[in-house]
Amino acid sequence: MALPAWPEPEPLTVASAPLPEYGGGSLADLLPTLAAGMGVPGTSAAIAELTPADRNCVFLIDGLGWEQLRAHPYEAPYLNGLLASSRGGTGRPLTTGFPATTATSLASVGTGLPPGAHGLPGYTVRNPATGALMNQLRWQPYSDPKAWQPHPTIFQLAERAGVRAAQVSAPAFANTPLTKVALSGGTFLGRLTGEERMDLAAEQLAAADRSLVYTYYSEVDGAGHRHGVDSDTWRGQLMHVDRLVQRLAEQLPPRAALYVTADHGMIDVPFDDEHRIDFDADWELRAGVALLGGEGRARHVYAVPGAAGDVLACWREVIGEQFWVASRDEAIEAGWFGPHVEDRVYDRLGDVIAAARDDVLVIASEREPKESAMVGNHGSMTPAEQLVPLLEVRS
Repeated sequence: MALPAWPEPEPLTVASAPLPEYGGGSLADLLPTLAAGMGVPGTSAAIAELTPADRNCVFLIDGLGWEQLRAHPYEAPYLNGLLASSRGGTGRPLTTGFPATTATSLASVGTGLPPGAHGLPGYTVRNPATGALMNQLRWQPYSDPKAWQPHPTIFQLAERAGVRAAQVSAPAFANTPLTKVALSGGTFLGRLTGEERMDLAAEQLAAADRSLVYTYYSEVDGAGHRHGVDSDTWRGQLMHVDRLVQRLAEQLPPRAALYVTADHGMIDVPFDDEHRIDFDADWELRAGVALLGGEGRARHVYAVPGAAGDVLACWREVIGEQFWVASRDEAIEAGWFGPHVEDRVYDRLGDVIAAARDDVLVIASEREPKESAMVGNHGSMTPAEQLVPLLEVRS
């Protein structure tokens, strides 16, 4: 008697990817909602659960995902005590947008637009004008920031409306192109330590009847990349930032709201061939590929002319059981980058786009040695990467 044949596993369908909550519960919806509550023209209240305040402060903690925060109540007692306040008291998180990566998310926060509109749709993407990859976090090779991202920021709109706008961050970020395209408008104030930033953010918040203040802390993300979110170093950073949030919350002036959020979560990926698929050592994945963009969990794949269909078929066959693999048009139609992708952004997207569902990476050990060696990673649409808190403290 012949044994029944097991069916071959099917590639993940594009439609099965969990979409960000664009338009009502994503990072891009936060600042427009706060600005609308202060009467800033050209903005609208997209997150219905939030109550307006005259003075609003957003503290963005790089790399602090919703799932990671909830898993560490001992290290972050103050933040965990605020979980019920998330998203206007619903106890629900926001989504970041795709990909869940810093450059994309900061642009979404600052412009109030999803990635398909602001045009920073990944860690590295192809510049259609040059044909070369551009790193949108480090802005290398350089491209004119205003041409790359022409939309005004919410801080610029707020300043024009008479709202005091300020960003309080590390001095090194003062004049970076990413700051210019995502967070410009009002006054940038650089301070080295987290404690100095908290104190100055509170001062700026109190300096006017209507104020919009942004402050930022990066080292939770850095610890996760270098050591993993299961490391003592990461836990130590979480303990430190928990105290920073409490320090700022205790200094809020009257009629103020503090919102604590993040740009993405993170997962640790094991260092073995099963979990780290090396593009540079895999002839099938390399076939027909001119450029490999994005990052390990959210890849933009640029095909040589005429090979896009073959590359799509090959990537689906090789990694399609672990990654959502879509053509550019399929990803756009599915809404991965928001409800609309502007014409100037279209060719920045890969011919093929791959987003990890499982705890796996497509690394490039020769092209991207530093990125390929990271313990903690992010970028895709899984809850561990997409969901971020929106904790609230009001005075």
